[in-house]
Amino acid sequence: MPIRSPRGRSAAYRALWQWPLRSPLRLAGTVVVVIALAALVSVAITATKPASAARPTAGQPSAGAPVGSGGAGASPTVLPPVTPLTPTTLPLDQAPPQALAAAASWAAAWVNHPSGTTSAQWLAGLRPYTTDEYLGVLGSVDPGNVPASRVTGPPTPVRVSPASVHVTVPTDALTLVLLVVNDGSSWRVSDSDKA
Repeated sequence: MPIRSPRGRSAAYRALWQWPLRSPLRLAGTVVVVIALAALVSVAITATKPASAARPTAGQPSAGAPVGSGGAGASPTVLPPVTPLTPTTLPLDQAPPQALAAAASWAAAWVNHPSGTTSAQWLAGLRPYTTDEYLGVLGSVDPGNVPASRVTGPPTPVRVSPASVHVTVPTDALTLVLLVVNDGSSWRVSDSDKA
């Protein structure tokens, strides 16, 4: 522990910060003086700025504008209008036959779960018709909980886009709604739900 002497630089600093703490009146006075100084500095800084610089006009960049984004005399850049994005839909009769075939094959593999089928066996049947991402989701499904046991009709397109098709497939327990996507090389199911 350092020895504190009554003289030296540290003694002078210690005397300065201890002086307001010697009585509540000194502390209150010090707080008032510090607040008054802060207000005075704030008013002085605000008064030195011109009034036009405080509020930017339409031709001037705001204070938050990046440096070099324009200055006095530079006109703002007008961006082109952005058209709203709407998905391209095609008529239902333009559904790719490969997408419908993938949906039919996936539904046939989905309902194929005889008693004693393990999850790995069931997923192996779905793998050729399913995206890798959706296989990860299906990995948590117990095939014994799949209510359907057979497909009762052909796949029917509901919404057709250039790279995806929503298809319904009827089964003996429910109607499946499948999202079949083109992954670049083939059509695969990337989502399923019941109607």
